[in-house]
Amino acid sequence: MQAFVLVARAGGFREAARAADISASNLSEAVKRIEAQLGVRLLNRTTRSVRLTDAGKVLLARVEPALRELDTATDAISAFRSTPTGTLRLNVPVSAARLVLPRILPPFMAAYPDISVEVLTQESFVDVIAAGCDAGIRYGERLQQDMIAMPIGPRVQRSATAAAPSYLDRRGRPAHPRDLFDHDCIRGRFPSGAVSEWEFEQGGDVVTIIPRGQLLVEIGGGVDLAVEVAAAGGGIIHLFEDWLQPYLGAGVLEPVLQPWWQSFPGPFLYYPNRTLVPPPLRAFIDFIKAQAG
Repeated sequence: MQAFVLVARAGGFREAARAADISASNLSEAVKRIEAQLGVRLLNRTTRSVRLTDAGKVLLARVEPALRELDTATDAISAFRSTPTGTLRLNVPVSAARLVLPRILPPFMAAYPDISVEVLTQESFVDVIAAGCDAGIRYGERLQQDMIAMPIGPRVQRSATAAAPSYLDRRGRPAHPRDLFDHDCIRGRFPSGAVSEWEFEQGGDVVTIIPRGQLLVEIGGGVDLAVEVAAAGGGIIHLFEDWLQPYLGAGVLEPVLQPWWQSFPGPFLYYPNRTLVPPPLRAFIDFIKAQAG
């Protein structure tokens, strides 16, 4: 059943094998056995894709919640151990994976060696339960009201704008955010398709612009490319200050419109409001609270 769910969710045997770190042939044999036992085909296979049959869709809808409940029950038993055990599954944006978790996960895993951690990076807000995760990290304006939220990571962050000195020597240095309309701005697009706006603030004056430029990248997986293009002189970038700091400190990028850089509250760990919190998540929550203290 687990093999079937893995393949169905990954959309293929090779993809599922890479995600689960097991062989594709073992997954294929497991799915064949369950199809033989049930007497129906669950997956339509071609050389290019794997698709659920109608029977497979019905089985997935019933089996996946049951397997999650089994995992939760197994995790609950670890509460009787001297140290928690199980798997902690987190759904986070790429910015959190880069700027927040690297300072938290190494000491957490050292403190709880029996807890495995799985991190799914995803920019769009998701139902963590439907995604098979225990908790997520998002910013306050993107949290659901029925979730419990607690601060995690830096409590104040700042957006930074920068470009390579060579670009600024060639195109000039903006003195006001509206001057950016005359520049090549490296833009970002959310999974929803919306292009990110750039917001600036100084002395209570807030200016929001929709940037223009040749390059458009997907927010998340494309951000590293955007930074490298900016460092190579390809345009102006607007991103988390902490993300750009190594480039700013090395002089590869030069600050632009620094008096206008806007501060905003840091991210939150959020999880469902339920009586039984899985022991790995409870350990993670307690660890974060102790760090904050």
